[in-house]
Amino acid sequence: MPTPTRPRALPVLLWLAQSFIAISFAWAAWMKLTQPIAQLAAMWPWTGELPAPAVRLLGLVDLAGAVGIVLPALTGIRPGLTVPAAHGCMALQACALLFHASRGEWSVLPVNLVFFAVAAFVARQWRGRPASA
Repeated sequence: MPTPTRPRALPVLLWLAQSFIAISFAWAAWMKLTQPIAQLAAMWPWTGELPAPAVRLLGLVDLAGAVGIVLPALTGIRPGLTVPAAHGCMALQACALLFHASRGEWSVLPVNLVFFAVAAFVARQWRGRPASA
């Protein structure tokens, strides 16, 4: 049975989506892991209201998402791990949606929705790939 063909632009779009998530999450991780909490709170008020270790832990979660969404696919070593990494990014954004909604931070929700949708796209596209892709 022949395998279905994918549009030629799809691999490029997939890598752009993965790169978008990786760069954005890496930047957020860098900020949460290296900046003083007072400086972060000026940009993200919620960071000043959580314990500092929680903010730093979220930075590690962001870093894991950034690495996991691209490294397996980029190296070809266990590329199937890209799907669970994308699911993890989706879970992080779902939690962020609930957190910000509970605080009445409605203006942040579209950002979380975009990241959720892009991660879902990555998960969907990688799930349909052969294991050697």
